[in-house]
Amino acid sequence: MSTPVGPVGPVGPVGPESPESPGGPGGGPVTVAITRRVPDGHEAEMVSWLSAGITLAERFPGFLGAGWVRPEVTSPDWHMLYRFADAAALETWEHSTQRQWWRSSGVGLGVVEARVERRTGIEGWFDEPTSTSVTSADSAAPTSPPRWKQATTIWTAFFPLSLLAGWLLTLLAPDLPLVPRVLVTTLVLTPVMTYVALPRITKALAWWLAGDPPPWRRPRAAG
Repeated sequence: MSTPVGPVGPVGPVGPESPESPGGPGGGPVTVAITRRVPDGHEAEMVSWLSAGITLAERFPGFLGAGWVRPEVTSPDWHMLYRFADAAALETWEHSTQRQWWRSSGVGLGVVEARVERRTGIEGWFDEPTSTSVTSADSAAPTSPPRWKQATTIWTAFFPLSLLAGWLLTLLAPDLPLVPRVLVTTLVLTPVMTYVALPRITKALAWWLAGDPPPWRRPRAAG
């Protein structure tokens, strides 16, 4: 018996990128089905991670909804669906910095994409697809960045923001007690880190996280 657990976010962090959409731009709604696996003991974190994904995705134009289901309580597989109005809207989400950061944030949970399938149709998630494209994780998957690189990236964004927030509070509210000071700092810095700082720093350091040479050392194309 299947175990539905409610609406959540769309895409996953580790594994091959989804294939190009089978439907052309403006060709109708596109549904993406992804099977992901996560090690035992991370179920609560997985639910929170998925909820964060839908919160980000629902801000994008053309987002029509998402959901997930597990075959059974003890299963490591999580079957997920998300749907956009057309291929162009889907591409905007899948190439966004928000999605890149969200995918990388799932690395610590050990999330692995096992299968990705796209369907285009008219009536909904459960109609006969007009076209289908499937990708298996048996193909070579990109290696996740080392934990120390992830930690360094987060610190690189957090330290200057924390320093700036502390300095501003010293100027604006020098007599503010410790607990309210920490409360104000975390309330301000958490959304700034989530939606601004981390997406930008991970994009800027993508070459370093992936172990590639820096852009200024890459050979330039002739002509």
